[in-house]
Amino acid sequence: MQARKRWLIAPAAPPEFIAQLAEVPPLVAQILFNRGFADRQAALRFLSGAAEEDNPFLLAGLERAVRVLRDALRKRQRIAVYGDYDADGVTATAILVQVLRALGGDVLPYIPDRNAEGYGLNPEAIETLAAQGVRVLVTVDCGSRSLPEVALAQKRGMRVVVTDHHHLGPALPVCEALVTPRREDSAYPCRDLAGVGVAYKLAQALLRTNARVPLPGTCEKVTEQELLDLVALGTVADMVPLLGENHRLVRAGLQELNAAHRPGIHALLQVAGLSPGEVNTNTISFVLAPRINAAGRIGQAYKALELLLARDMESALPLAEMLERLNRERQDLTLGAYQQARELVREQVEQEAPLLFVAARDFPAGIIGLAAARLMDEFYRPVVVIEMGESYSRGSARSIPGFHITEALEQVADLLVQFGGHAAAAGFTIETARLPELQRRLQRVAAERLAQTDLERVLWIDAQVPLRALSWDVYNAMLKLEPFGYGNPQPVLVSPNVRVATARVVGAQGQHLKLTLEDETGLLWDAIAFRQGEWIERLPRYVDVAYVLERNEWNGRIMLQLVVQDLRFPEGKPAAAQVRREARSSLEAPYAWSGNSHS
Repeated sequence: MQARKRWLIAPAAPPEFIAQLAEVPPLVAQILFNRGFADRQAALRFLSGAAEEDNPFLLAGLERAVRVLRDALRKRQRIAVYGDYDADGVTATAILVQVLRALGGDVLPYIPDRNAEGYGLNPEAIETLAAQGVRVLVTVDCGSRSLPEVALAQKRGMRVVVTDHHHLGPALPVCEALVTPRREDSAYPCRDLAGVGVAYKLAQALLRTNARVPLPGTCEKVTEQELLDLVALGTVADMVPLLGENHRLVRAGLQELNAAHRPGIHALLQVAGLSPGEVNTNTISFVLAPRINAAGRIGQAYKALELLLARDMESALPLAEMLERLNRERQDLTLGAYQQARELVREQVEQEAPLLFVAARDFPAGIIGLAAARLMDEFYRPVVVIEMGESYSRGSARSIPGFHITEALEQVADLLVQFGGHAAAAGFTIETARLPELQRRLQRVAAERLAQTDLERVLWIDAQVPLRALSWDVYNAMLKLEPFGYGNPQPVLVSPNVRVATARVVGAQGQHLKLTLEDETGLLWDAIAFRQGEWIERLPRYVDVAYVLERNEWNGRIMLQLVVQDLRFPEGKPAAAQVRREARSSLEAPYAWSGNSHS
């Protein structure tokens, strides 16, 4: 059996860097070096969660935005907060609505319907808001590419403040203030804030300014701290790098989420079968964010916003239960769209197309991004999935490392009505008649940019260590790197030439592989390889094992466990066929728990 991923082990950190961090295990110092830290001060600041800079006014345009909003608050002008329908946009909208209302504002939230309106500002929404007397329009998580819509809003008598974090286009909107860390003239140290992070910076600035010079209409006290639950939720959901300020904000936000002071969060946890104190980044990614996103995907994003702004459990619980139902519906729709799209790209996969492109009239608009993500994960290619309409179609794209999908869309911008996104994900609108040309040109762009790229999954490994080097001290030291997530993944280690003491398949249809591994000292380690049960057919006696180290509690016992990411045959060891019978003969052997267990 060949390795299913290409293993890339990080180069060793310079000895002087390891020496600078004598207070942490060398393995942890190596991981910090892998995350881009080159000096002691930055590394220790990351471990402690200390702020490098906490001055929101370093964001270009923010001071002007505060002046515009405070002027509107003093004059009691109606303010609209225009968000996006995903978890990042909904949490960002909730933050500014909560803060502006606390400062006495007449605030109208607006989140476009994904199915009827699509992403970002649109002329119909602008006209609706103008008719409702809106005098100031604040965008969150959108707007930086909506130049005609911003101009229309100003023509309709609105002052416009744009807050966004997406990749900027060649031209910028002409507005009262453009607040984004991606501006070339921005001195802000963290360029990778999520949309909710940018909204939080604006909220911070408003609260700090109001503490010095209170507005006469201020009616409620809101603290920066109590907003961090929403910041953590939106930041993790949007998959921005959990480094720098994002890491610090999510770490602090997890404390707020686990306290569950916000009724909407408490209700969401309750409906999902979780208790306060059980929230981590995985919980956000796989439990909370999908439920928030489900509302927007099925055209009910306002319900998610209402949940996050709910004042009590009585109003929050019914909304949380609705999101639970919508999430189940979303799961069914996603599976159907993925299976249909998978069938439609079969020929492209067989022809090894560098980019997979699929369009159909019956794809649900709110699900196409999820279908694209599943296809990308399965075939490891950039993927574009499109919901075709009569005149216009909407697409969602997901990409692999090394292929910036939004930059690729810029190369075909002449075909698109609008587009925007990040390196890994983007969305766009196009005239349906232009879809064949879009496919040809995008696949040509992908072929050119990926020509020298080995389109093979890469498993990034932080360090090679013998199993005997692992301990609870090392594990606890690695915990200081939390929260883990995009840009700061859970460390992956590799231990070579490990003996397989016992092996068996577990789970439905034997989909998981349960192992006991023995190091050279004779110490036994518990290991689990999720969704890798097929290894049992050709498992050799010795393996190189790539894994993450986790704490596992089972049957009243607490122990360290290896969560296997991949297996490989060591060089010079017997081939799989020679040891198959031997491996199978040990399948029913009882587990011998290692001395690394703790009660």
